[in-house]
Amino acid sequence: MLADNPIAGLLMLDLLYPLSNILTLFLYAALAVALWRVSRSAVAIALALGGIGMAAYMSSLRPVEMLYLARAYAEAGPGDIAALLATGEGMLATWTGTAFDVYYLLNFVTLLIFGVLTYRSTVFSRATAVWGLAAAALMAVPSNIGTVGLVFALASLLPWSVFAVLAARRLLALCRTTSPPEGRLHPPVGQGNQP
Repeated sequence: MLADNPIAGLLMLDLLYPLSNILTLFLYAALAVALWRVSRSAVAIALALGGIGMAAYMSSLRPVEMLYLARAYAEAGPGDIAALLATGEGMLATWTGTAFDVYYLLNFVTLLIFGVLTYRSTVFSRATAVWGLAAAALMAVPSNIGTVGLVFALASLLPWSVFAVLAARRLLALCRTTSPPEGRLHPPVGQGNQP
């Protein structure tokens, strides 16, 4: 696939997943601001675990390395093919190995914490919290644990998507209601704290 269609091959190796993780981290940061008064310590723990998990996953990705190996394989002689295949297998094992499981576990805990805090808050609806907790429950099993993990991972996509959309809509609504009038961040010059 990488030799015949590099773009499709890179996409199959999760090339776009870092973008998804960055957007998720922004969502978590916005949730942290909205949920700060519910529990500062829980928010700090959730952000730390989510950030560490995402960093672990980013370090496990191997799409560019696999593209390099595919190009080398296409030009390799008979003596080099076995070594390149072994290297490719090692890359794939690294991609879905320990760092991936750490990412999955830490982000399960992150989403669980945010789901509980969302449920306890008055800022978000109960439906938002329930969708988040449902997504967290389905993310408890890493996707690389055979068929069960794959089923859980696919099943988690719907509640995660609904949670993300509901949370994002509420966060945008909060931004509109708390923004200063006419886009002003500070009072006009000369009108500071005068009576």
